[in-house]
Amino acid sequence: MADSGYRPRRGGGGGGFNNRKRRNRDDDDNYDGGRRYQRPRWEEPPATKLRKQVVSIAEAPHRRVDEDIMNSAKTIADNYFDSDLTNTFLDIAVSLTLEQPLKIPFIAAIVLQTNAQKPEFTEEVLKKLAEALQKNINEGCWREVKLLLRFLACLQGLFMGDGVFPFLEELFTRAAELQTASNEDALGLELVKIILFTVAYTMASSATESAAQAASLLDQTSIIASGPPHVLENLVDPYPSFEQGAPPSHESVLSLLQKHMEEEKKNNWELPCLPRPWKGSQPAGEEDLLASAQKHPFPTLDLPATLQIGPRQIFPEVYFSVYADQDINTVPPASDSSSLLIRDALTDAINVLHINRYIAGKVLIDMDCYFAQGTFVKRATAFDKIRELTEDKNTWKPEDVIVDATFSQLLQLPTPEHKPVFYHSVLTESCKVAPAAVAPSLGRAIRYLYRNIDRMDLEISQRFLDWFSHHLSNFGFTWKWTEWVDDVELQDISPKKAFILDALDKEIRLSFAQRIKGVLPEPYQALIAPEKEKDSPDFKFDDPSTPFADQAKELMSRIRQKASDEEIAAALSAIEQDAANSGLANPNLASTDAYMTCICYVGSKSLSHVLAVIERSRERLSSLANESPDLRKQIIGSVLEFWKHQIGNGVCLVDKLLNYGIVTPQSVVEWALVDNIDRGTLLTKNWCYELITKTISKVVFRVKQVVTKIRDPRLSEEERSTLQAALDKEMADMKSLFSSIEDAVGSVASASKDGMIESSDALRAEEESTLREWGAKWLRVFRRRAAVEESWVKEELAKPLPELPAEPEPKVDDVKMEDTKPTNGGAEDGRQGSREGDLGDGADGIE
Repeated sequence: MADSGYRPRRGGGGGGFNNRKRRNRDDDDNYDGGRRYQRPRWEEPPATKLRKQVVSIAEAPHRRVDEDIMNSAKTIADNYFDSDLTNTFLDIAVSLTLEQPLKIPFIAAIVLQTNAQKPEFTEEVLKKLAEALQKNINEGCWREVKLLLRFLACLQGLFMGDGVFPFLEELFTRAAELQTASNEDALGLELVKIILFTVAYTMASSATESAAQAASLLDQTSIIASGPPHVLENLVDPYPSFEQGAPPSHESVLSLLQKHMEEEKKNNWELPCLPRPWKGSQPAGEEDLLASAQKHPFPTLDLPATLQIGPRQIFPEVYFSVYADQDINTVPPASDSSSLLIRDALTDAINVLHINRYIAGKVLIDMDCYFAQGTFVKRATAFDKIRELTEDKNTWKPEDVIVDATFSQLLQLPTPEHKPVFYHSVLTESCKVAPAAVAPSLGRAIRYLYRNIDRMDLEISQRFLDWFSHHLSNFGFTWKWTEWVDDVELQDISPKKAFILDALDKEIRLSFAQRIKGVLPEPYQALIAPEKEKDSPDFKFDDPSTPFADQAKELMSRIRQKASDEEIAAALSAIEQDAANSGLANPNLASTDAYMTCICYVGSKSLSHVLAVIERSRERLSSLANESPDLRKQIIGSVLEFWKHQIGNGVCLVDKLLNYGIVTPQSVVEWALVDNIDRGTLLTKNWCYELITKTISKVVFRVKQVVTKIRDPRLSEEERSTLQAALDKEMADMKSLFSSIEDAVGSVASASKDGMIESSDALRAEEESTLREWGAKWLRVFRRRAAVEESWVKEELAKPLPELPAEPEPKVDDVKMEDTKPTNGGAEDGRQGSREGDLGDGADGIE
């Protein structure tokens, strides 16, 4: 049949079913009675909304915190019988107190407002706080005790009677007993400091009748706070004087805090920096709402017979600021009570947020939200603009305050609470969050520290050096080096010139020489030797004039080819024979030098390469090292000589040799501080300080390992006595090592080193004085380190042994059953048994 050519028409018209829009419209009209379908709305549960509101309290400067407080309190009161909501708030209240202490006054204000509407809930809050506080008292976690007491102090207005003061008086009684028992006690000083900070927050609370109790308590604390300084206080002074019996340059935090509180008492407890969120949260016409609210008894707390010191060691503190010599106070001066109150809150916030540096940086940038309005100038205010402010306004920059607080922890003596790199990262994150505001503050802090580096404690200057080089590596290695160009002409032993040289060396370690030279002004170019630009050091035996060059090159070839031990021994024997023929008193020194130099050269491509070569040669190296102390020192000297232009690699390799047990800590100290100290000039090198501190740390770590094992409650008496003998030996070794260091650097400090005596006439008086100061700085650092480590061992051994953890009861879900019945349903012995009977027999299939 032929095609008729008919094609159906497309588009509209014709049949009614071709109009898709109309068809869809008809379907919508016929669905659910003509009503259009809407997605059901979902609202967050009240507990979730409350959690978000409380966790973010006071974070946003554009939100009214008093409204958030009232809304949170109303939500709790209206949903009191919602156990999920109330438990959520109870958990958050304790968690925020310990993890974000800047928010304590605001969380307490929520409790105060809730108490006015639902007082029965306050009893649950106080019970939860008391449980957490008692637990931390028993465990000796005194920062947590301070923060929880701060929460209770902010609630002083809802307590019956004297509230928190009876417990503070009991705490002071214990502090006085500890101080009476020993003048070396630091816990008693810490307790007094906790009392004074708690008093400040109590007087800033809604309570109106606490002045008499506070004055009485201050009279008692002054006995300890204004008493003689702690024996370690001089050792933690950031700017020590090396004159015998000189007073510390900085006042202790405790005595300063006592003066601040006494001054506040005279001023009717103004405490202008502390927030009072409970004031702004009163609705109009209800000013007496908090005063008329129900009162509660203060929770019952028990102090154990023996107060413990938790995992953090306690040392006396001195007040240190990197903005101390400015003509404008961009941070609270030491004479102002706000200095310690703000510093204490910020340092607590920094240290408890060590698990997350990003959050720590953000919290610090927003810190002005957590203090009274008008305490700080507007964020990112230029330093020059502050001069234009009127005299009745504060000139404190929030960026300077957070930088100051972070540096106070990074440069804290005798040791920072966390690894220094954490504080490095906090400053880096703060700078990334607000670069235009924080960068100028960091610049002024750097200039202050550099200006005072001559008189600074050696350990602080080394931490500053590490941070400075690390920080520049995160921001393109840029710095205004032209400001220090005049110091390039100083002697290399000058502290400022030594800082510049060490900073460049560390930056090269973090990058490469050509990159660093590219950002330096012309006067600095000569400070970077051409050898530093090479990928690997030269092999000294390539020079034919070097003794034993041919034999050493043959030895290097055999090491590279992984020759047998007999071939290596033959090559070493050839060097020893030539050395003996040359008249050397100890030919083994020559062969050991050649052997270690060849190992370094063959493995110079990377650290993993050189470690692989050392692993293959470990047995022979250990055999050589065990022959005599001189050979151990020769191994160290050969490594550091090979890497002298990339000295960081040499220090790292010596550290690995210590791990392998090829060299000993004593040999490292003798090589650096006895054989090669060069009248004391080696003490000016950062790599030498790094080498000695790493060596000491390994010895201290061994001591701490043994102490930890001794405190294991599962040990028998025989095992504990064996470990005690091992501890005595490790302690003797540690003391011997510290004694060797003190003898070596002490001779430099007293100018009794042989080289210094012989050449003292030729040396300028200024140079000799500078070297003596370097020796005194080293002596101070390692005397302090020895005292700290011995103190730690005594404290740990004095603690009661930890209790054995209770064995968990087996859960039903953890019990596995194996079906061992035959497939016909009978028991294994042929008896028919029920399922209950099979389980009742007990043993079958239970793991």
